[in-house]
Amino acid sequence: MEQSKTDERRSAIVDRLADHVLAHGLVSASLRPLAKAAGTSDRMLLYYFTDKSELLAATLQRIAERMTIAMADHAAPEPLPLPALQKRLASLLFEDRFWPYMCIWIELASRAARGDPLYSPIAAAIGQGFLAWGEAQLAAKNDAERARDAAKLLVAIEGMMLVRAIGLHEVANRSLD
Repeated sequence: MEQSKTDERRSAIVDRLADHVLAHGLVSASLRPLAKAAGTSDRMLLYYFTDKSELLAATLQRIAERMTIAMADHAAPEPLPLPALQKRLASLLFEDRFWPYMCIWIELASRAARGDPLYSPIAAAIGQGFLAWGEAQLAAKNDAERARDAAKLLVAIEGMMLVRAIGLHEVANRSLD
């Protein structure tokens, strides 16, 4: 099925908005700065999106898609035990090119923790996606062990990201030894 010009334009706008949010964070996600980043007016943004919530949801979804693709490109050739996958994932996510994604994730999680009705379901969906990614990458005796280890992976990586975000890189690195 061929995309309409409107769909193509909307997709291009979402790409530019994702670039902007990755570079500047959610703090810069008000309509005027977003419109400027998209190369249009705030009124035109609302032509392509019902409201700011739909615009931000599409932008965050695009960011999550990009990260998922990048993570898939670095998937292990075969399932790994939890400690090995944790080291592999931490080394990938803490690379400079991935850190903007991690910063957005921290902002998103913070807003979800405050009960923000826009960010809570988006954060939950991304978290579920990460769990599914982990389960697909983990070597385990059975499904229950795989699900448990995926949860442990998520919790460990989240903790390491927060520790790194507050400037304690060496503590995050030491946790992998």
